[in-house]
Amino acid sequence: MAHSLLSLNGSLRKASLNGMLLREAGRLFGGTHIEGNLRLPLYDGDLEAEGIPAEVQALADQIAAADAIIIATPEYNKSLSGVLKNALDWVSRVKGNPWRDKPVAIVSATAGRTGGEAAQFALRLAMLSFRPRLIAGPAVLIAGGADQFDAEGRLTNARYAASLEELVQALHAEVARAA
Repeated sequence: MAHSLLSLNGSLRKASLNGMLLREAGRLFGGTHIEGNLRLPLYDGDLEAEGIPAEVQALADQIAAADAIIIATPEYNKSLSGVLKNALDWVSRVKGNPWRDKPVAIVSATAGRTGGEAAQFALRLAMLSFRPRLIAGPAVLIAGGADQFDAEGRLTNARYAASLEELVQALHAEVARAA
């Protein structure tokens, strides 16, 4: 049976390195690959009092429906992106907890030399209260990202490609374990 993968990209740029990384993960995962929309209004309690915005509810519904989720975060000032944090904050306000027991993998691609290590740590910390089944590894930290993809968006570094493939396999195994 083919499984569904929801990818969430903490970068909104069209030419995002993390977008390329998520598309590569989706190709490896197989099945249905859905790219979630993180172009959400800034979280505001007054706006929430008017009701959960439709695009936030749609994202929460996608999270709930997906068999597995992969999140990519750029590293901004040693942390996850504001776009991603905003999405987490909004989804935490919907009824129920769509993240609960959901298999989740985290990846990052950055221009810097650490590949997003601090951002991944911050994201893991932010995710803990949602109680997903976070995949422990292998860590996929793509450093010098601009030089790691070919013109078609495929990883060219064999070590990074092998780590991503192993992480996707671990994500599949976690989905199968829950079935």
